[in-house]
Amino acid sequence: MLSRLVLIALLGFAAACTHSNSPQLRVIGVHDAPRHEVVFVQVTNPAPRPMRLTKLEYTFAAAGNTVSTGQVQLERDVPANATIVVEVPLEGSSDVPLTLTGKLTAELDQIVRTFKVSAAVDPNASNE
Repeated sequence: MLSRLVLIALLGFAAACTHSNSPQLRVIGVHDAPRHEVVFVQVTNPAPRPMRLTKLEYTFAAAGNTVSTGQVQLERDVPANATIVVEVPLEGSSDVPLTLTGKLTAELDQIVRTFKVSAAVDPNASNE
């Protein structure tokens, strides 16, 4: 069930910009909040330089059907080869595995870049 924290594996990612390493997303947990659930997403910067995250546009889908969509405004710096955690709201819930897909906007070397990202959310996996 999505109300417990979950660990998942990274499905994959593809860079929208072909000359740069793409940030990596990995869902590390889910938490119930009063009006929605929160998915904890780990973002890794594989670049040898710092990256400033500015926006994540996302869609949660299950079995090909959209469960929730949205956008998170970010003002987060990710040092070179480092990882941070971003909270992504999930409207509704699901007992089946979900896929988080979206576009992550970041500044790298003073250039705004958009990366396509994807990660799996397994509501049946537990971190206990």
